[in-house]
Amino acid sequence: MIEVEHLSKSYGAVDAVRDVSFRVDRGEVVGFLGPNGAGKSTTLRILAGFLGATRGRVRIAGHDIAEEPLLARAAIGYMPETSPLYPELRVVEYLGFRAELKRVPRKARKAAVGQALADARIEHMADVLIGHLSKGYRQRVGLADALLGSPPLLILDEPTAGLDPNQIRDVRALIRRLGQERTVLLSTHILPEVEATCTRALVIAGGRLVAEGSIDEIRAMRRTSGLHLGVRGDADRALAIVRAIAGVAGAKATKGAAEGLATIDVDLAASADPVAVAEGAVGALVGAGLGVHEVAPRSASLEQVFSELTGADDAAGPPHEEAGT
Repeated sequence: MIEVEHLSKSYGAVDAVRDVSFRVDRGEVVGFLGPNGAGKSTTLRILAGFLGATRGRVRIAGHDIAEEPLLARAAIGYMPETSPLYPELRVVEYLGFRAELKRVPRKARKAAVGQALADARIEHMADVLIGHLSKGYRQRVGLADALLGSPPLLILDEPTAGLDPNQIRDVRALIRRLGQERTVLLSTHILPEVEATCTRALVIAGGRLVAEGSIDEIRAMRRTSGLHLGVRGDADRALAIVRAIAGVAGAKATKGAAEGLATIDVDLAASADPVAVAEGAVGALVGAGLGVHEVAPRSASLEQVFSELTGADDAAGPPHEEAGT
């Protein structure tokens, strides 16, 4: 559905997007992750046909966005980070106008607007002037606009920005449902958003694609940062032994419900080999007459992986981009 090959966008000497390549297949819900200023919104604007690329190629539903822009854009429902709404129009009037621009047939226009209002959960706001809406409801009008005409591809840039917790939950549920019927590319820097709605993620930092894969694959890209040890015996003695192992940066013990059982949570030094530390700890504990009934790596959260993948580039993002790009 989306094919991006060696995409770059430069503003003078500043490279906002740098040689990015990826693809999104039909039926996928893919998160496009990155810190503010990473190049997310610039990339999405190019995909949606609102911004020209400096180099590279983009195909949407098999159509080159530069050579066949009308055919490519007809397959897209695009929600920019800030939707360009008309405050003097009522919601239903605005959506009717947008449906006409999108060439929704006249006979189908009323039904299309009604469906978009229902999907975005704003039927009760249909006759309200857009200028009287809160930021959250304006976001939902932008989402309804993207849904008009049932495009097979949705490109959503920060779709839950400005929404309250209940609205966020509703939009996430809607994205999951839409993902059963359409392809969705969702840009965000909110990690729970990706974990709640997406099956795959692309991570961009400093204009470059630094990682891609399923959510579990992205999590696995982070080296193990710690260990859980289950021990039998004197917990204080076990803790002292573990803290003395080379490669251990810190450790704390939590006594278990049963007498003589404890869990030791181990933090590893940056250069430590998790396997070597685990072997050393088990050998030292057993050699001291203490039992070891569990050794497990501490699983990384998506937030930890995101920080590790993008942290070095976060401060070095393209200075011309506005916050949230």
